[in-house]
Amino acid sequence: MALRRRQERLMRQIILDTETTGLYPEQGHRIIELAAVEVVSRRPTGRTIHFHLDPEREIDAGATEVHGMTWEALKGKPKFREVAAEFLDFARGAEWVIHNAPFDVAFLDVELALAGMPCCASTCGKVVDTLALARDAFPGKRNNLHALCERFGVNNAHRTLHGALLDAQLLAEVYLAMTRGQETLTIDMASASPLPALGRIDGLADAPLRLALAVLAPSEEELRAHGEYLVDLDRESKGCCVWLALESMPLSPAFEAEALPAQPVAQDLEAAAA
Repeated sequence: MALRRRQERLMRQIILDTETTGLYPEQGHRIIELAAVEVVSRRPTGRTIHFHLDPEREIDAGATEVHGMTWEALKGKPKFREVAAEFLDFARGAEWVIHNAPFDVAFLDVELALAGMPCCASTCGKVVDTLALARDAFPGKRNNLHALCERFGVNNAHRTLHGALLDAQLLAEVYLAMTRGQETLTIDMASASPLPALGRIDGLADAPLRLALAVLAPSEEELRAHGEYLVDLDRESKGCCVWLALESMPLSPAFEAEALPAQPVAQDLEAAAA
């Protein structure tokens, strides 16, 4: 159980976004909206946090054009220091996924310091900057959130202004699409149900038992869809699709000689009982 909990913690991510009064925290600008979406084992869990915050100062006109919020509308909302503990409880130990992470982390570090709380580096497990990932994958192209939504087919038609929760939800979809194929191809045996023990059959205790493997051949439509998926995956991974590489490799003669068809279980049992 302890091992499984540790594995779940290691696989936990939060997709995070903020909106601010301006561009520069060193000039006194503050966070006015904070949201995060939880993802565990590459699956959104539905758990989120979302705060609108009173910045205790005016909001730059340019920033209001981006997110549509004014200080007048935010007066009476909680201050960051009043929600800092709740945010840290939600985010602590997870991997943080943020678009243009240095911007958000700088603002969060200032807000946490003002609240007397530990900085981001001592709270999160790791920070992943999706803007840096996108620039590596698509150099020379536009890599803002809107462009990435279009590139990966994520519907953002309802996004007319920037908003922390909506942008975090969209970024979660973009990140999962952008990193498709990078997850480990392993099975969590710790969470698997134990196999039932084979019953003893009188007179067959020492008989070899070979189980027939049922092979279901794919249809032509399934093969075509699989091929199209591999081509897309190869393009997105810059020619690093392992499956396509394996398909182009010749089969070893030794392997061909050893690849004998399995015998049906019924025949094995009858031969052993004779």
